Amino acid sequence: MAALMMTCSLSACGLIGGHKDPGAPVVTGFVGEVAADEPQAALVARDVLAKGGNAADAAAALGMALSVTLPSRASLGAGGACLAWKPGQEQGQGQAFVFLPKAGQADAKADRPAAVPMLARGLYLMQLRYGSADFADILVPARNLATDGVPVSGLLASDLAAVQSPLLADEKARAIFSNGNGSVLKVSDLMVQPRLAGALERMRIAGVGDLYGGSLGQTFVQASQASGGGLTSSDLRDSLATAEQPLMLSADGVQISFLPPPADGGLGTAAAFAGGQGHATVRGETVVSGWRARQAGKGGSASVADAQALLTSGSLPSGSALPPLPASTSFVVTDRQGETVSCALTMNNLFGTGRVAGSTGIVLGASPLRRPQPLLTAAIAHQGAAQFRAAATASGQNVAADTAAVALQAALAGGRPEVTSGPGRANFVSCPAGLPGDSGKCFGWTDPRGSGLAISSDRQK
Repeated sequence: MAALMMTCSLSACGLIGGHKDPGAPVVTGFVGEVAADEPQAALVARDVLAKGGNAADAAAALGMALSVTLPSRASLGAGGACLAWKPGQEQGQGQAFVFLPKAGQADAKADRPAAVPMLARGLYLMQLRYGSADFADILVPARNLATDGVPVSGLLASDLAAVQSPLLADEKARAIFSNGNGSVLKVSDLMVQPRLAGALERMRIAGVGDLYGGSLGQTFVQASQASGGGLTSSDLRDSLATAEQPLMLSADGVQISFLPPPADGGLGTAAAFAGGQGHATVRGETVVSGWRARQAGKGGSASVADAQALLTSGSLPSGSALPPLPASTSFVVTDRQGETVSCALTMNNLFGTGRVAGSTGIVLGASPLRRPQPLLTAAIAHQGAAQFRAAATASGQNVAADTAAVALQAALAGGRPEVTSGPGRANFVSCPAGLPGDSGKCFGWTDPRGSGLAISSDRQK
């Protein structure tokens, strides 16, 4: 069965868009853990692991599924950042993949400026470096969810209720998110997105690059301009995801990788974790605030090396509270070998611009030039280059960095954090005995105050 994991594609292993081939082989026993804010996307990742995919395959499938199940925070118009790590990797620190929402060149002239859609490009790069499957197979579950329809989750229903009036003012958004009686969809209502399914199918056939330089991209640009988003073909062509070295911190015999700037929530989480509090504070937020002020003072030239030097020296900047920040969503995936991916995604505003890019069915993200920079965070703890120990990420706007630090401390200790108040929502995976190692002690955790799901291949946690 181990050989199966290394050699078969997801389609050959029977994962055909969430419709399982009952005759296909299934990996038995422990195959990993998944924790995410949205249950249906978490189940997609679980199925990928059970059919032989690794953590990067499952995480990419989860992220693409979120574009269907949680378009308020992670449509194809979104962006984000991910950490990926696997045992035995040279230097043992893994890689960060940064694909934050980017502004278009015509942002100042646009009626409702949209962000360049970075989600597919970022997840593709991460999965290309760490995955084992064909990305075309990765897209199939999301396409089928869009075609068949998905029940509205508790988190999406809450987001819909929060922006009901402005969202339904757009005709194309109304066609997706309205119940036909002048109000938004409610929990468990079926949401069908045939146009988005068509865009996903086009990327499956022609490749992700079709959204950035092919016929799908041309259709998207025209629709964006018609919707007031102002994006151009050069915006899509020139906006690239990047692979960066993570920030690093050592504590109690483990090494911890954090997202690096410009995903500066990682710096905030590292600062809060180093402070050692077992409860939520504002340490991470104030460090991020100070870092952003410092970066602005240097003309935006502050680098990952600058952030690492500050973290190593302990001379971290401190500022005042941040303004209200855009909403986000997060997830963690670990496979049976200990490979782990931890991600945070955002639309820069609930439902981005609140408009849909025509026949593509893609909800447009909001330009970062007219919104505060989101606070995205993720961390992975490992025993050198040999064993995975814990991973954590969180959403919750301003408090995401501090919430992730609390979750990471609990995950390393093999316990559950005390959560009683505040908007932070964390997801983590904990393997106190390490992976590879004693998988029986591994577990996933998602904040019980949210509507997320933590699950493994053979038992729900």
